[in-house]
Amino acid sequence: MALLRAVRGLGLNDWAIGAGFVRAAVWDRLSRVSAPTPLADVDVLYFDHRRLDRGCEQRHQRRLLRHDPAVPWSVKNQARMHKNNHERPYRSTDNAISRWIETPTCVAVRLEADDTVTLLAPHGVDDLLALRTRPTPAARRKPAVYRRRLKAKNWRRLWPRLVVRMT
Repeated sequence: MALLRAVRGLGLNDWAIGAGFVRAAVWDRLSRVSAPTPLADVDVLYFDHRRLDRGCEQRHQRRLLRHDPAVPWSVKNQARMHKNNHERPYRSTDNAISRWIETPTCVAVRLEADDTVTLLAPHGVDDLLALRTRPTPAARRKPAVYRRRLKAKNWRRLWPRLVVRMT
């Protein structure tokens, strides 16, 4: 909650914290892991088509680092990320995360002004809650990318009950 409050304090448009931040917490809980799995980064997502320069992202990231320097913050404006992925422009943060590689990674949370939590899960949460991974519809056209990520992440070492689907 402290991380969500810190990001909310930036006043970003259409923001959320997602990917491994949510996935690892859920899979740790389902796997009864005693200590939280360390995260390579905490993905802060937002959507602002008016400010596409990376400098803006870096300023937000520096503010978050001042708030909590122990957190490996990674701030990305999803309004420009379609270029990295060689795709058509995204319409929102939710639309952008729907294009990620694995279904259980396509989850994010946002803390609203009234302290309610909004869940973004364009492919649902069934795979996340079933300790299952499979490629998203967008990633089915990139099977080699999916396989490389599975190998690099080595999630089965962390969560042995994980079911890996290739389709």
